[in-house]
Amino acid sequence: MRSPADFDEETGRRSDFAKDLYQHKNHLFRSWFLELLMLCLLIIVLFVAFSDSDLSWFEKLYHHSQYHSLFNHSHQFGSPAYRVTPTHKNMLNTIHKSIESPALQSGGLQYHQAYPHNYQFVMDNTEVCKNNAPFLVLIVPVAPINIAAREAIRQTWGKDRLVQGEVVITLSMLGLHEGADVEKLKQENEQHHDLIQSNFMDTYLNLTIKTMVIMDWLATRCPTAAYAMKVDSDMFLNIDNLVLMLQKPGIPKLNYLTGMLMWDIPVIRSKSSKWYVPEEMYPDPKYPTYTLGMGYVFSNDLPAKFVEVSKSIKPFNIEDAYIGMCMKKLGLSLTPPPNPSQFKTYNSKYDRCEFSTIITYILGSSENLIKYWSDYKKPGPHC
Repeated sequence: MRSPADFDEETGRRSDFAKDLYQHKNHLFRSWFLELLMLCLLIIVLFVAFSDSDLSWFEKLYHHSQYHSLFNHSHQFGSPAYRVTPTHKNMLNTIHKSIESPALQSGGLQYHQAYPHNYQFVMDNTEVCKNNAPFLVLIVPVAPINIAAREAIRQTWGKDRLVQGEVVITLSMLGLHEGADVEKLKQENEQHHDLIQSNFMDTYLNLTIKTMVIMDWLATRCPTAAYAMKVDSDMFLNIDNLVLMLQKPGIPKLNYLTGMLMWDIPVIRSKSSKWYVPEEMYPDPKYPTYTLGMGYVFSNDLPAKFVEVSKSIKPFNIEDAYIGMCMKKLGLSLTPPPNPSQFKTYNSKYDRCEFSTIITYILGSSENLIKYWSDYKKPGPHC
């Protein structure tokens, strides 16, 4: 016969077993419930992402994080500008796979990334073209943190509003940058009224987006201008020679794009190159004819056409070649400048006489721009 102690011990064991069984069932239920909840959330996210007719909030958040991560890896740790880091390559492939897949829509939009209406201006100067329709608009794509370049341009070739009897305005196009001081940018714009900023991430891989946002601004904010030029921030621009070129008889007023023309340029497939483009992003072995991105000039009817045709062109990260693709898709030909030797790239040394004959030269620094410009503008013959 079992003693009361034996009975109590068995009862205790049963109680412990019941508790263990309850806890096990409770743990299983909670695990099952959490898995079901995650599955429901995933279904909702996928439904929103694929049903939205424009770039959905989920895609924007995801791609913003991709570019944010790319920025952190390629700049924060001091990676050389001329190399593509492993993170750069991986991110390039990720961006290609996740953003640039076709998405046919009722409005004819196939490719999201480079279509500028997907981005909004967060700083603008809409009035600059309203009072006086400019003959020429110079727009400089520049990083928000590159104040030195903007100041140098304001002191040199971007200083004058009247050149050879024509109204010329100079503006800077910025994206978003985590190192930028927003308040200082606002103060800079209040002082100079020459900044435009859109809400794309300002990275090298986003130069095509930046260029298309420039085109959108020209088409919507400044359609009355006769000509425009996209010009890099590290350029010496002989603005007088540029205006004189555009004043020549026979220069087209429509469908005109000129600069340093590039023919039969092969696509760079080396992953160590700054200009690497994977076949999945751009399959052809050569680019269409395009103008080198340091500075190209165009009649101001083209920006609206570029924006429209960009709906059906798969974007890639070589912005000047992308504009060449837009021209090809539009069935338009590029025009060589009257004097092609006026559009030059790098120079080995400053020569006052030579700089009086050219339109563009790439310089090494903002300091050089100020120094060369000061000498160039001195009284007396250049040659």
